[in-house]
Amino acid sequence: MPSIPPPRPRRSLVAVVGVTAAALIVPFVSQWESGGKPRLTAYRDLVGVWTICDGVTGDVRPGSAETPDGCKAREEAALVRHADPVLACTPVLRDRPAQLAAAVSLAYNIGTNGYCASTIARRFNAHQWRAACDAFLLWNRAGGRVVPGLDRRRHAERALCLKGLAR
Repeated sequence: MPSIPPPRPRRSLVAVVGVTAAALIVPFVSQWESGGKPRLTAYRDLVGVWTICDGVTGDVRPGSAETPDGCKAREEAALVRHADPVLACTPVLRDRPAQLAAAVSLAYNIGTNGYCASTIARRFNAHQWRAACDAFLLWNRAGGRVVPGLDRRRHAERALCLKGLAR
């Protein structure tokens, strides 16, 4: 099956989150979504959602294929689609690149609605930085069960989130 042209983001990730946060987000999400090597053919994720590249969903069908450049474009567009709502519901993260990167990674994995309705978002908006970072650990389940890979990811997101916070 031929690859579907990837959506082009209206704005780049750098334009949305800034250089520092973008430099943190891209490799961080990639390592957790694909181990740093994007999957060029469609696959079902842990809960059965058709996925391609570095965890990109939506407009992915069985048999879909992508090129490395196509994956980069899809991932950029997907990260922008997640970063915009994260900043809309937690604007306090605008000048906090490590916390923003952790939040975008979580939203990329659980969806922006889940993130924006989360304890994490509420705690960030209340300036409860450490409590927000600690709450990442609550999001380690898929299909109602603790998943070791998600648990490791949440611990890594928490560690990223804690960077730069005063002790």
